[in-house]
Amino acid sequence: MEEKSKMTSVSRRAFLGTTAAAAAGFTIVPRHAVAGLGHKAPSDKLNIAGVGVGGMGFANLKNLESENIVGLCDVDWKYSAPVFKRYSGAKKYKDWREMYDELGDSIDGVVVATADHTHAIVAAHAITMGKHVYVQKPLTHSVYESRLLTKLADKYKVATSMGNQGSSGEGVNLTSEWLANGEIGEVTKVEAFTDRPIWPQGLNTPERGDWVPDTLDWDLFTGPAKMRPFNQVYHPWNWRGWWDYGTGALGDMACHILHPVFVGLDLGYPIHTQGNSTLLLQDCAPSAQSVKLTYPERKASADKPWKGLKKNTLPQVDVHWYDGGIKPMLPEGWPDGKNPNDQGGGVIFHGTKDKLICGCYGVNPWLLSGRKPDAPKFRRRVETSHEMDWVRACKESPENRVPTASDFKEAGPFNEMVVMGVLGVRLQSLNKELDWDGENMQFTNLTDSEEIKVVIKDGFEIHDGHPSFKKTWTDPVPAKDFAAELIKHTYRKPWSLPDMPA
Repeated sequence: MEEKSKMTSVSRRAFLGTTAAAAAGFTIVPRHAVAGLGHKAPSDKLNIAGVGVGGMGFANLKNLESENIVGLCDVDWKYSAPVFKRYSGAKKYKDWREMYDELGDSIDGVVVATADHTHAIVAAHAITMGKHVYVQKPLTHSVYESRLLTKLADKYKVATSMGNQGSSGEGVNLTSEWLANGEIGEVTKVEAFTDRPIWPQGLNTPERGDWVPDTLDWDLFTGPAKMRPFNQVYHPWNWRGWWDYGTGALGDMACHILHPVFVGLDLGYPIHTQGNSTLLLQDCAPSAQSVKLTYPERKASADKPWKGLKKNTLPQVDVHWYDGGIKPMLPEGWPDGKNPNDQGGGVIFHGTKDKLICGCYGVNPWLLSGRKPDAPKFRRRVETSHEMDWVRACKESPENRVPTASDFKEAGPFNEMVVMGVLGVRLQSLNKELDWDGENMQFTNLTDSEEIKVVIKDGFEIHDGHPSFKKTWTDPVPAKDFAAELIKHTYRKPWSLPDMPA
């Protein structure tokens, strides 16, 4: 490994949790002395570090060039070479723990754009150091990780944002305002879809590994996930389709497409989930899937000028999701020839008075009736980029901070919605609607006798013109244990998360 990857044994042991006093792996300093905790003048520049900079992280950093880019970390130095060249003054690392250890006192904020499965661990430790964090979508890989980041952000009073940039756009604003103004009446059904995946899914697990490129640290890429041989089918970018590292098309795109649904209908924790898909494999996400999430009757938030609600209550609503080329049926009155796919997907809100349609990121909302709403504008308009609005929040004191459009207080529960959809798909073989206790993060209708087994390998072949189906299955495991692992992952040692705040 390059020189920057060398780390003192004491420091590395600290980060790996061998001592309680330094479990987070950094030198303890007084809270007032930690960079990022005090407010800065708008003209002052933040010192920003990026973790996972070869892909979407590069796009984020380009929108942050008014600030100081001081640290760059990526496990693949070939993939990230253009980023290192553009920000030649920043220190380079492969291991984010080393970067935190060396640069921690000088960093104000961290941009996390690694594979999904390492979002939580990279961001959580940054937050416990008092660093502001911008984390790409999906916020985390599991329900527990989403809850953890939500609570840590609240405890440490840092500025946060998830990288679903549409939340800063006008489409989400208008959709939320039209819904609150009663433009389509009460909503009891929503349908949403994406045209993803555009990467391979539904694949059998490679039977052998490839040589690991000299420029890639596969152990660091794997991080808390179970170790498996490197294969080019996983990296770069195609990791999204593999359960150990990504969350499939739903995790990738629902954070964009379902955001106006979550905020516009004041959703919280679902009470039921159910999913189905094309062939469900142990390691790879299916090529197409659908999900239904049910949300209970709930009190409307007091910060919106709601109209037309009975006892200020929103009705129970079913949210349906489709991907892999599946789309909802078009409602009666749909304009002939109009494509519901707008920039990667779309949403149909079915109201008692009308239907509201918008695209990915909530763009271009319109009513099926053709009416042009004139609803009160109550949502804050973001005049800068999504990233620079996070910078603005970083420079404000916790007491006076205006939250970003995707602050973890909202993005955390919203991301739980997204990964709950993944749970519905991965538990589909139970053949029932699953009841969910959101507060306690557990399913309440799984029995001790229920078991789950999953296809390891498809095994489909054709011999002399005749098809044969020889699926290879895992051994059956208790459904409760299988679900618990999906809700809260068991991390590969020595990786670990900070404790969940009370």
